[in-house]
Amino acid sequence: MDISWIGLLLILLGGVMQGGFTIPQKFLKGWRWEMGWLVYSIAAMIVLPWTMVLATIPDPVAVYSAAGARSILLAAVFGMGWGIGSVFFGLGVAELGTALGFAIIMSLIAALGSIIPLAVQHPDQLLTGRGMLLFLGLAIVILGVALCSKAGALREAAAPKKTGNFVRGLILCILSGALSPMFNFAVAFLDDIAGLAQAQGVSSATASVTKIAVAISSGFIANAGYCLYLLRKNGGWKNAVPGAVPRNVLLAAAMGVLWFFGMYFYGQGAAHMGQYGAVFGWPLFMTAILLVANLLGLLTGEWRGAGARAVRLLALGNAAMVAAVIVISIGSRP
Repeated sequence: MDISWIGLLLILLGGVMQGGFTIPQKFLKGWRWEMGWLVYSIAAMIVLPWTMVLATIPDPVAVYSAAGARSILLAAVFGMGWGIGSVFFGLGVAELGTALGFAIIMSLIAALGSIIPLAVQHPDQLLTGRGMLLFLGLAIVILGVALCSKAGALREAAAPKKTGNFVRGLILCILSGALSPMFNFAVAFLDDIAGLAQAQGVSSATASVTKIAVAISSGFIANAGYCLYLLRKNGGWKNAVPGAVPRNVLLAAAMGVLWFFGMYFYGQGAAHMGQYGAVFGWPLFMTAILLVANLLGLLTGEWRGAGARAVRLLALGNAAMVAAVIVISIGSRP
């Protein structure tokens, strides 16, 4: 089986960037959550994707003009669903921390992102060996979520001042994990757009940015709308510390750079791997995100003072998440 090493390295690089994109948020000073998330959303969901489209596609206007309105509308609806999940993601990680938040959200995305398309497109396969593997993966995810939840409860009891509201954060992370797979559904409806871009002479890897840009920008509406609502509710920018603005803008923009290029490099890597991109690329990407997020969460002191038992449960929970992703990847084979 010939798998591109360049593709694997690009996917791993994308996973590292995605796993660490929320770290700059920890260093925002004098800003409420919505301020940083709005700047991040503008950078990640508007500026960077459309800059890449303009820089790499010879005639993007012709591409989108020729694309079918129905597929773009469906992608926009799914992109909006993903955008709502992204809002929950930011809120959930802010409550639970990088390590625990990523573990719950990414594993649910991996499980539901495989089971739902199978149920919709191939319901006859739900009770086959393939379907059973996907359900087994989901069961392992639930076990992992339970272990991580217990670890989070122990952490909250040991160091309540260092964490947010655990129950609220857990609910937000579960909602994010349920909605975020809609990004994959959006991309699935945009193959015709990528094909039109390829017809202009660009590679399939480069053409993938045309799909990503439409889906992400739809999600921006939900992210920006919620941030603007909170800004109005909480007094807007007048409560921000003036001297911290330049530094905070750079940190929030860095979040956008890490997030967008994490997705971009994943798309590039999966394209380099050809038919194996969806089979092996996505599970590898999810696993890299989980491991990097947890390592960074531990290194930045999220679990300091939580106790050895809480850390052991977190490790077991994350081991279950990784095992689930592996099982799901086997079940996702065509």
